[in-house]
Amino acid sequence: QVQLVESGGGLVQAGGSLRLACAASGRTWSNNAMGWFRQAPGKQREFVAAISGSAGTTHYADSVKGRFTVSRENAKNTMYLQMSSLKPEDTAVYTCAAGHSTYVTGIYNYWGQGTQVTVSS
Repeated sequence: QVQLVESGGGLVQAGGSLRLACAASGRTWSNNAMGWFRQAPGKQREFVAAISGSAGTTHYADSVKGRFTVSRENAKNTMYLQMSSLKPEDTAVYTCAAGHSTYVTGIYNYWGQGTQVTVSS
């Protein structure tokens, strides 16, 4: 059974850091592009970051560039999102996703349940 499970969310003060993890199971994910999305209350889900299957290419939303870093450890079928200099506007449910392609195409076929990140001011 294909499954993506996020962890690492929590409450942090503005300026702090958190590292999210997305553990993938049910198949080998090393050749699949993966991404992070977030949804704040009352807002639409938005793209945060993505990484290609080889980890050779990464993409970021302008709002997180320079503060967030996406990475992956294929041996562990796990993707990470290191978040630094967090702001209250980063508060959201963060969800990971995986696509069929090894390239970042913007198309994702599998989704996790999400983990809450709350940044206090």
